[in-house]
Amino acid sequence: MGALRLAALCLAALTTLSQGVTYQPNWASIDSRPLPAWYDQSKLGIFVHWGVFSVPSISSEWFWERWQGEKPDPKVVQFMKDNYRPDFTYGDFGKEFTAEFFDADQWAKIFEASGAKYIVFVSKHHEGYTNWPSKYSFNWNSMDVGPNRDIVGELATAVRKTDLIFGLYHSLFEWFHPLYLQDKANNFTTQDFVARKTMPELFEIVNKYKPEVIWSDGDWEAPDVYWNSTNFIAWLYNESPVKDTVVTNDRWGIGVTCHHGGYLTCMDRYNPGVKQNRKFENAMTIDKGSWGFRRNAYLEDYLTMDELLETLIVTVSCGGNLLVNVGPTKYGMIAPIYEERLRDLGQWMQVNGDGIYGSHPWTYQNDTKNPDVWYTMKADGSSKDVYAFVLKWPTTDVLTLAAPAPTSTTKVTLMGYQAPLNFTKTGSQGVSVQLSEVQYALLPCEWAWTFKLTNIAN
Repeated sequence: MGALRLAALCLAALTTLSQGVTYQPNWASIDSRPLPAWYDQSKLGIFVHWGVFSVPSISSEWFWERWQGEKPDPKVVQFMKDNYRPDFTYGDFGKEFTAEFFDADQWAKIFEASGAKYIVFVSKHHEGYTNWPSKYSFNWNSMDVGPNRDIVGELATAVRKTDLIFGLYHSLFEWFHPLYLQDKANNFTTQDFVARKTMPELFEIVNKYKPEVIWSDGDWEAPDVYWNSTNFIAWLYNESPVKDTVVTNDRWGIGVTCHHGGYLTCMDRYNPGVKQNRKFENAMTIDKGSWGFRRNAYLEDYLTMDELLETLIVTVSCGGNLLVNVGPTKYGMIAPIYEERLRDLGQWMQVNGDGIYGSHPWTYQNDTKNPDVWYTMKADGSSKDVYAFVLKWPTTDVLTLAAPAPTSTTKVTLMGYQAPLNFTKTGSQGVSVQLSEVQYALLPCEWAWTFKLTNIAN
């Protein structure tokens, strides 16, 4: 276990244990649990969508539903007609999910190099295929069909050799499972699917792999009482092997999302742009059109580094964490464009991470006059430091920041640049930072620059 990860989890455990609370299976009690400190401090995580949908690898991870669901996508239907025999089933893709180049240690190194502090791996998506040898998914799991490996187990072991914290995504429902369709036909007055599939799987992955994140999804067709959500979360917080460190999201039933749970996700790519009263997470994708790998994606379909960093900065400025998704290939490789984005992100974090990790939203999220400037802050006793993230380098030799109020001891530095910068106070509030002496060849970053202002008054 990495030293930083161990320290973070110990702090989280102490924070929770000091409460001495037994949480009840209702949302008022569950929502009263303090969020373990490691999660807010981390700011950046990696999401990984991998499964049988990675075999066809067109359209998205919803390929099966778009092929044979209630409202089929004509393009997906035509793709299958053009390329597969008439009696081909989605299950036939399973044996082609080969994962022959899957190297969990290499994945973990890439994720660690990104600057992320935790990962969330898809243990099971809506297709029902489990990336571990589940006792409750006979002949539709990664040991029985396809790789013949415990993918979750291998990745958990590899991640825990680093300072990353390991988490798991799990879909509550499955598009075409007979028990689920039966419960749905009964207007969810029966719970056979939950009793025999959903809950046993959740207990299984928590007890076996001890994830510090449980990222629930697939909840939107049924209420939380059908899913038995509060009873599971109460067990997770009170009795599970990760009870003192685990965090959960908000996707636990109709009406629960964006209201209850450990932190809020609200919707995919949730980036409100204003400060939120509760901790939230912006789960988003480098591929703008899919969470899973797409063979038919074009370069323009991927976020540029400018776009990725702006998303990170705005999210953190408003009090959120960013969960950056990648989709590996069926054979187990993280495509070079994903790896490049993650490694470039990590290099940027090495220079600018002090303004991200462990930071808090400031009085101002966005500058009052410059829309390309966003802020975070750190406070230590009477000292307050503000970080100004500049998305576009100024076209003149002066950077004007309208929001900060400097004191007689304020200093301004460009993170990653050696010399402090001269500035002048502009009225009762605001600073003009002189950039004329900055040597552009020595700028520490290619995208987004961070100016640190120490000992700010406001």
